[in-house]
Amino acid sequence: MTGKISARHVLTPAGWLRDHAVHFGEDGVITSITADGFDGANAVGTLLPGMANVHTHSFQRAMAGLAERRGPTGSDDFWTWRKVMYRFLDLLDPDDIEAICAQVQMDMALAGYSASAEFHYVHHQPDGTLYADLAETSHRILAASRSSGVGLTHLPVLYTYGGLDKRALKGGQTRFGNDPERFARLYETVAQAAPDMPGDFRLGVAPHSLRAVDRAGLDACLELSSDGPVHIHAAEQVKEIEEVKHHLGKRPVRWLLDEVGLNANWCLIHATHIDDGETDGLARSGAVAGLCPTTEANLGDGIFPAARFMKAGGAIGIGSDSNIRLSVSEELRMLEVSQRLSHLGRTILSDEAIPSNGRYLYERAAAGGAQAIGRNAGAIAQGRFADLVALRDDAPFLDWAEPDQRLDSWIFGFKGNAVSDVWSAGRHIVSEGRHMLGAEIGSRFASTMRKLASAL
Repeated sequence: MTGKISARHVLTPAGWLRDHAVHFGEDGVITSITADGFDGANAVGTLLPGMANVHTHSFQRAMAGLAERRGPTGSDDFWTWRKVMYRFLDLLDPDDIEAICAQVQMDMALAGYSASAEFHYVHHQPDGTLYADLAETSHRILAASRSSGVGLTHLPVLYTYGGLDKRALKGGQTRFGNDPERFARLYETVAQAAPDMPGDFRLGVAPHSLRAVDRAGLDACLELSSDGPVHIHAAEQVKEIEEVKHHLGKRPVRWLLDEVGLNANWCLIHATHIDDGETDGLARSGAVAGLCPTTEANLGDGIFPAARFMKAGGAIGIGSDSNIRLSVSEELRMLEVSQRLSHLGRTILSDEAIPSNGRYLYERAAAGGAQAIGRNAGAIAQGRFADLVALRDDAPFLDWAEPDQRLDSWIFGFKGNAVSDVWSAGRHIVSEGRHMLGAEIGSRFASTMRKLASAL
């Protein structure tokens, strides 16, 4: 699986290179970038480093549209949305989970993601009964990745309690539950499956949140994934912050900074409601803020203080979370536009060195996303995985002479499918706007959705 891709414009850490070629070896790692001109079978217009999706619950894609109705009280928020999600979970079996995940990963690739991190907590049967194989549903996520070709960082989730008072899980939550000992067995079972995965597969861990995992659970997760990615939901909701302060005496991000000690292996998902001290402390820690602007807007969560965080040197990644929409450009646009509304200004996330709003956002999200999922990617450079995304240059707004303008136009103005090709660790999974197994994956997903619709 050696390869060569030539492009009119290639975005590298040194800036844009014109009429260069990217070469990679059998292991999917970039070996060189050369001034070979614009020719060859794999010739594209604008070549970008692949984008990592740092946070996805793939199964939630299948419930898109089911939670967009006004509730009986007229007061809808994250917590009312969650009730709909729990009811939907009762319908899903392992075959459904695999079919939905493969479709979501395929749609990610078509949208410009080359790898993703699955924050996976649906471990058991709907009533909480264990499957014969404790990691049954995790195996289905891995199988979906083998079908889609999208690079995978799998994050089994430890979910033990229904709140900081350590109340038992109930209802839809019973599918999630494990104590640290059983979770360790699940993790090791997934680890044993790693040799069957491509060489770029990564395994991490996800203590769900401070509401669902106590200190002993956190320590158990860190022991399992001592050098791998660690993801946690934090400070998404005001109600969550109040509960953490009541039981632990500090706000969630402040508690994690002071009591656990964050580092570059960590990714805090959402971190929406953080004060200035937490913002600066999180930036200094080296941890990544995993932002999901489209989902956060859909759920009415709030706006992350991205301007202050990034000015302080903080690293960001983007994720699709509930998968209500799957679009790299839309996540980046929503991130910037939310800052404009908050600060009453324009081009908030940019600087003097890179005045292009689109390029500033893209480069930082690509680098931070790769860090967050423990993937040697995020830049087109020798020694990195050939995670690559090509944009069309045969459409208005994507054919500007200046490549920065192409990025700005894609993120802020282009309507339609801008992505022509995607490589994940050298695997050419999208070609000329089509996925390699699009018909097969799409057919299985359509069958699954017909089944679920008849059960609703």
